[in-house]
Amino acid sequence: MKKVTAPAIIDLKGKRKITAITAYDYSSGQIADAAEVDMILVGDSLGMVVLGYEDTLSVTMEDMLHHTAAVSRGASRALIIGDMPFMSYQPSVSMAVENAGKFLSKTGARAVKLEGGFPFLEHVRAIVSSGVPVQGHIGLTPQHVARFGGFKAQGKTARSAAALVDEALALEAAGCFSIVLEAIPSEVAQEITNRVSIPTIGIGAGPDTDGQILVYHDILGLFDRFVPMFVKKFAQLRGESIGAIKTYCDEVFAGEFPGKENFTNMNADELKIFKTLLMEKNKN
Repeated sequence: MKKVTAPAIIDLKGKRKITAITAYDYSSGQIADAAEVDMILVGDSLGMVVLGYEDTLSVTMEDMLHHTAAVSRGASRALIIGDMPFMSYQPSVSMAVENAGKFLSKTGARAVKLEGGFPFLEHVRAIVSSGVPVQGHIGLTPQHVARFGGFKAQGKTARSAAALVDEALALEAAGCFSIVLEAIPSEVAQEITNRVSIPTIGIGAGPDTDGQILVYHDILGLFDRFVPMFVKKFAQLRGESIGAIKTYCDEVFAGEFPGKENFTNMNADELKIFKTLLMEKNKN
């Protein structure tokens, strides 16, 4: 099966919708890849979904490299994108290039994503020049939640919406191969999509982007600490998982598990010798 690349993603614009999913480990990467999604983003949202943090700000480069490598071992087809965590690129351009390179050299990812527009155009240009494809991310950028005052939709006023259009065009000019548009009005997302020549990937941005992305655990109904309005649960596996584990516990309590099909026995001759050996040990 042909591996998806950043240029291949660009080539899909205008031809068909692009699918992306955020996953965090070997199993989820393997499942997403088997479902033939185009891109797997190993997102810093793992801080909330996998590590139990309140937001993404505590996620480290070590966390991201560890989880991205795990996903890469499970997925052989999809384009794996490593999400650059808080303070892994903001302090300097040189730090941004160094950490972006680690995703490719240490994890098997073939692109990185970073949040923000105008303040980080130089960072994007330098990373792209170093040979690492970059996916942009504007609108609601969770790493800037302190500045936003919470997880709030962006671009709801005329001026802020126009600024997002300018930001998207600037990211395209800086060399991004795609842009995530998160929690912005659908009209703004549509305008951006029409104006840029690279794919837009929406999450809470309406139906007119070039593609969509959702979190693995949200798609499958595995996470319920909070559910954004833009999430659609395509399954309810959390409840099924709890039910399955309860059934396991009940069968253990009742002595029904493990059954004969779940374990092995020694053959009669070996069992006889084993018991003889134990008797000799007891005499000594």
